[in-house]
Amino acid sequence: MKKISVTRMELLAHKEQINLATQGRELLEQKRTALMNEFMRIAYTVLEHSDALDQAANRAHRALARAESTAGTEAVRSAALVSRTEFPLQVTTTNVMGVKVPHIEQQRMTRPMLGRGYSIVNTSLTIDEVASAFEQEIELIIQLAESELRLKRLAAEIKRTSRRLNALDHLLIPRLESERDFIQMALDERERSDHFRLKLMKRLLESKRTHEELRTSPNPDAVKPNAGLSNG
Repeated sequence: MKKISVTRMELLAHKEQINLATQGRELLEQKRTALMNEFMRIAYTVLEHSDALDQAANRAHRALARAESTAGTEAVRSAALVSRTEFPLQVTTTNVMGVKVPHIEQQRMTRPMLGRGYSIVNTSLTIDEVASAFEQEIELIIQLAESELRLKRLAAEIKRTSRRLNALDHLLIPRLESERDFIQMALDERERSDHFRLKLMKRLLESKRTHEELRTSPNPDAVKPNAGLSNG
């Protein structure tokens, strides 16, 4: 244990530090609970998006297989090259339970038939179905990516909060309480010692005063001379 000043002020300071540490621990516990609730909520969303993405991917690949079997692989590849485009994504951050998490502001990925760039006259309807299916799959991929990034940030914050709670529970608060108890015990011992010394000093003073009174006061047993004996 480090050297501690055994004073009333130090005792009060330790009690105040324990109160602050305890309040901080309660706030951290509330924060961790809220973070875990939000984590579980987003985790369920991730599971839903994952299932939806699996289904969308299966639909897209089935549509691709149908298009290749009806329109031919070359026709599908040609339409894919013509309809290739970029979808701009704007990534911002939002605050979730005090944690900055990403937010992807995406536009709608599904385009109208005339907006895909290829001729609708010379293109099979199955190719349109392929394009629509894969565009829907891309939308779900982006949604899932955002949710997974949020989960990652929340998990990291939960881990940091748990470490801080463990430090309070197992290091800081026990150390402060141990030092407080040490100061209290030392002060109590000092108070008992001072009380004993005061009582001893009081007894010594009373004994000295009694001795002085006995020494200075006349002896009541002393025999006084009898004037009548001189006549006999």
